[in-house]
Amino acid sequence: MAKVFIVPDVHLKHWMFDDADKLLASLKVDRVVLLGDLVDDWNCETEFDLYRDTLKRATKFIKEHDALFCYGNHDCSYLWERDESGYSPAARQVVLDGLWELEDSVREENRAFMHRIDNTLFSHAGLTSAFVDDFLGGVSDDIEEMLGDINHMGEDLWNEESPIWARPQDYEGYLHLCPEEMFQVVGHTPVSEPLRQGQLLTLDTFSTYPNGRPIGDGRFVIVDSVDGSWRYADDEE
Repeated sequence: MAKVFIVPDVHLKHWMFDDADKLLASLKVDRVVLLGDLVDDWNCETEFDLYRDTLKRATKFIKEHDALFCYGNHDCSYLWERDESGYSPAARQVVLDGLWELEDSVREENRAFMHRIDNTLFSHAGLTSAFVDDFLGGVSDDIEEMLGDINHMGEDLWNEESPIWARPQDYEGYLHLCPEEMFQVVGHTPVSEPLRQGQLLTLDTFSTYPNGRPIGDGRFVIVDSVDGSWRYADDEE
């Protein structure tokens, strides 16, 4: 069993890393996982220093905590030059420089589209049945083989069913779990508080509305990697 501290979608809120550091200084956890989307936020398209500072702070945090990083759709949009909501063509080179620095500084096995710890899969958006059927040749009981295939994919992941784009919260039976006792922890879809739906836990609780008002409670959580249970990290101080 591992106690896993989760850093959900950042979206240029580099202060999240300082808050996480303060909590981690007084906690005993086994791993730290970032769920992606380091960049982009409302009306920040020309805030180049904010992009730069966030990426540098993320890289430092990942290295210091030997953390696992899951790429999100906003991160990948710059790597693959894909336009989407919030994407800033003007900031692209700044983001690329920051992501390349992250990749040069962080061990390859610590950065991927999906990670597994014990019975739990971590990704930005989740592994869905539709994606498995369309891109992996159907259901497989070999989780490690599937993760290897996914983590070696490139721009094929730029589709609404993929682990960087899916929204399984809205569709019963949409989530792919094999074997059935596996759990998934995701960000991507803003929620007011951690949302548990069966074997899916959604943690995008730091995102905001366009006017800057918080959508979620903005609290970090710790996940049990065996049974998928969770608790607020600040309850353990």
